Amino acid sequence: DIDFDDRGRQDVIDWVVKKYGKNQVAQIITYGTMAAKMSIKDVSRAEELPLAEANALAKLVPDAPGTSLNKAFEEVSSLREIKEKDQGLQGKVLNLAHTVEGSVRGTGIHAAGVIIAPDDLLEYIPVCTSKDADLLVTQFDGKVVESAGMLKMDFLGLKTLTIIKDAIRLIKKNHGVDIDIDEIPLDDPKTFELYQAGKTVGTFQFESPGMQKYLKELKPTNIEDLIAMNALYRPGPMQFIPNFINRKHGKEEIEYPHKLLEPILNYSNGIMVYQEQIMQTAQILAGYSLGGADILRRAMGKKKIEEMDKQRVIFVEGAKEKNNIPRQTAEEIFGVMEKFASYGFNRSHSAAYSVVAYQTGYLKANYPAEYMAAVMSNSMGTIDKISFFMEECKSSGIKVLGPDVNESSRDFDVNDEGAIRFGMGAIKGSGDAAVDSIIDERSKNGQFKDVWEFVERMDLRKVNKKTFESLAYAGAFDSLGEMHRAQYFYIESGEQSSGIEKLLKHGNAIQAEKMSAQASLFGVGSGMEMPRPRLASCEPWSDLVKLRHEKEVVGFYITGHPLDMFKMEMQNFCVPLARIENHRNQEISVGGSITSVNIREGRRGNQFALFTIEDYETSVNLALFGQAFLENRNMLNIGQFVYIKGKVQERYNQPGQWELSPKSISLLSDVKDKLCKQIKLRIDITKLDMKLATELEELVINHTGKCDMKVEVYSREDNIKLDLLSRKYKVDPSTNLINDIKQLDIDECTVS
Repeated sequence: DIDFDDRGRQDVIDWVVKKYGKNQVAQIITYGTMAAKMSIKDVSRAEELPLAEANALAKLVPDAPGTSLNKAFEEVSSLREIKEKDQGLQGKVLNLAHTVEGSVRGTGIHAAGVIIAPDDLLEYIPVCTSKDADLLVTQFDGKVVESAGMLKMDFLGLKTLTIIKDAIRLIKKNHGVDIDIDEIPLDDPKTFELYQAGKTVGTFQFESPGMQKYLKELKPTNIEDLIAMNALYRPGPMQFIPNFINRKHGKEEIEYPHKLLEPILNYSNGIMVYQEQIMQTAQILAGYSLGGADILRRAMGKKKIEEMDKQRVIFVEGAKEKNNIPRQTAEEIFGVMEKFASYGFNRSHSAAYSVVAYQTGYLKANYPAEYMAAVMSNSMGTIDKISFFMEECKSSGIKVLGPDVNESSRDFDVNDEGAIRFGMGAIKGSGDAAVDSIIDERSKNGQFKDVWEFVERMDLRKVNKKTFESLAYAGAFDSLGEMHRAQYFYIESGEQSSGIEKLLKHGNAIQAEKMSAQASLFGVGSGMEMPRPRLASCEPWSDLVKLRHEKEVVGFYITGHPLDMFKMEMQNFCVPLARIENHRNQEISVGGSITSVNIREGRRGNQFALFTIEDYETSVNLALFGQAFLENRNMLNIGQFVYIKGKVQERYNQPGQWELSPKSISLLSDVKDKLCKQIKLRIDITKLDMKLATELEELVINHTGKCDMKVEVYSREDNIKLDLLSRKYKVDPSTNLINDIKQLDIDECTVS
């Protein structure tokens, strides 16, 4: 089982085929079975049940992964009643679906598995061909093929390795530095500062919000801390993270089950984190062989009672014989091992992944722009992730600039000023040929001076009208002089051509003139200089219109976000839409802009609304029924910025599926005045000096308002804190003030 970078994985497979021969290498078949919903749909098709009825039946099955029809019949009474009491076609379909559920429905190919045989594959296993594979495909699936004695290799593609390669390439291009990622120092101060601050978005393994919280508390100082956190941050051992942190900072005494175990437990603060530590304990204390220790570990991990009882006797007697450890002490140590064995994680696995994670942290800490550009280039297919990473860049002080025909590459790049430049390859409708031709022309003949020169120089068969429109919507021509985006699409009164059409007509005429000159006997054209067209003046687009067009051609906003004017409200009073499900059975508030509205009529003539709301990270579909619809329907306007209160509850007849049920909708612009009572700053006393106090006072004076200002000064060393309320000043809790405060050396700024 080995990871390669995404792009190099196929090279490895090709090498294996070349080395061993095509008749000795095969991919592995997978058998897809009929799941609950699929069995209902397939049987419905065979029995000619109308599609609408088939879909309605399938929808009654809960969406939770792995739900069987047996479980669905238990949980959904309406489904059970149809199966047991309906004598018609629906009842027949459910009974037949129950029978065929789990049957093989089709075959596929394992994404990573490759079989290598010592001789011709046909001597060992049955194979077949597939239209989806160049290689032979086994007829045995993964489990069976291994038991048949075949060598099974998993060649996995790991995107992180591709990101590292891309970042190193950008660093070489921009800084002239050659980085051997396997030789970087494992004690780099900047890297550990990044981990200690929890600024791990975009890095490998350590980027979840929960992990960030623990990293801030742990303040890791060496690679062993990261290896341990990687092993502990999973269900089960997570309960020991507070002990691990407290022991590191001396708040809890480090205790060892036995003094002989200190050498193998000191690097994990006395906690048995790894499988290897369980095995070493058995070896050191009770004289187990390596193989015997592994049998013990597996028995403990799988809670095999009979085997554990047998091993307990061996351990206790061995501990007495080898180290004269009393029976009671040995029993207690065995109990500790038993407790941790079910959680223990493979240390070598955690170490390998933590080193790769550290490499990403090193690149982000030392070359943040190049690293984040590589991260975004490798997330092109996931719009939500790109938006999220762009926000991370902005909060880290890295500028993310829109696409530009004079600077952009195909992917995200970093310019001479250290800003990330958007890649033209991400613009819908641009086309690979057009992007490549723009980059090629620019590298051969220099940057474009203005948009007229662009159409005069470019091959307009590749950069056609559709491409030009997409580039203009995305702002790729903004740097070329005084033209603004609206002018490219504006048609002046009395004319029939837009700005883009005039430009393309001019470019084609210039290029035709050049072709004419090359084809003439004397190599000269008409000699007349062709005048450049005048593009009609018009009102520039508003920021919201520009952003809307950016989203049309890229899938997300580039130069800003419609919600930027409400950033303070969104961060302090709204649950991110992506995390709604974390608040099951709770009343919460969310904010965002409405992107679609659909008013419908129910069977009884009652109206209801289905609408979509979008925030910085994602969008969700919501529904308004009954009284809630009547009270809030006037707020349902596309483009409206809204603040929604509601309860997170299970979907009707869909156990395990959660949604927000809205109760009230108000304007997001009203939140600041209605809900904002105080701004609280948290400052370490060691950072508080006259300079910081003066800077704070200047900010407060420039943002006066009605909101209280509170400062909490604390000392971690003395374990004290002091709350100070400003009687002299009240402030306006605007997004600008919050942004300015965050530029100061302040630990935390919250609004409530």
